[in-house]
Amino acid sequence: MCFGHDGEAALARSLAEKGASRRSLFRGAAAGAAGLAAAGAVTGVAAPASAHGRPDRGHHRRRRVPHDRISIQMYTLRAATGTAAGVDTVLTRLAQYGYERIELAGLYGLTARELRRRLDRLGLRASSSHDGISADAAALRTKLENAVVLGQEYVVVPYLASSTRSDWERWADQMNAEAALAKRYGLRYGYHNHAHEFTTDLGGGVTPWEVLTSRLDKRLVHLEVDLYWAYTGGVNTGAVDPDRFAIDVIREAPQRVRQFHVKDRDATTGDMADLGTGVVDFPRIFRSHEVEEYIVENDTPDVSPLTSAAVGHVYLDHLEY
Repeated sequence: MCFGHDGEAALARSLAEKGASRRSLFRGAAAGAAGLAAAGAVTGVAAPASAHGRPDRGHHRRRRVPHDRISIQMYTLRAATGTAAGVDTVLTRLAQYGYERIELAGLYGLTARELRRRLDRLGLRASSSHDGISADAAALRTKLENAVVLGQEYVVVPYLASSTRSDWERWADQMNAEAALAKRYGLRYGYHNHAHEFTTDLGGGVTPWEVLTSRLDKRLVHLEVDLYWAYTGGVNTGAVDPDRFAIDVIREAPQRVRQFHVKDRDATTGDMADLGTGVVDFPRIFRSHEVEEYIVENDTPDVSPLTSAAVGHVYLDHLEY
């Protein structure tokens, strides 16, 4: 779940600029298993490492993203899950596209047990979720108990924003406390970045990212690095090489980076883009660090939510790096 973007406006601009030919190219990818096969036929768009013009001559063995580590953030599909029938259709399509994992952004009005039964029938697993910092102890326990019922490995805080240093310090301390309890439930507790953590000046040039990474307990809290937002943080700070900025974010944090949000960036507009159609050099980043989950996301789908889901899975499933 990502914030800080005017999603509808960005989608309208993106569709207008990319044109009808691009839309028709991917439209078939959302039609089910047959659509997935059609998407596979256009993997020249979602190409392997050479798509960025950087052949990897220094490695003797090419690597691929493990199929069972590919997931999708359900916020990508929010426009298609407004009804019970829509939820069922989306989950069915995700299973047909080859997904085995999803990352939740809510329970769709269902109990955790009800949603678990639906996922089990389709061979899907909610391995992670986006949940904000809990309002009180009871809410925290409910969040963690639901995660256990769903069979999750991770619970992740998706968004925090303030220009006050004390807020970030307080939030870090609260996340440490929540993570300690999550560990007792057998869960890993993480934080998901946006771009403002790298650019907001809390005073004296100190950023939220510096506060978080210095204060979060690395034994308890991991990072879910959103690669679009890390790249964008590089752009917004004037980095000559935004891909390197993202790699440095991953390498230099004391906390372990266990999850990626794999989200591309349009070269012209700077908006989010379907995987393999933008400028983020995923092969280069993946070579620098392997994670436990590679989570497809596009807050503003190029054509439709299901198309973004299908194209994203095809891209990651065929990517070599």
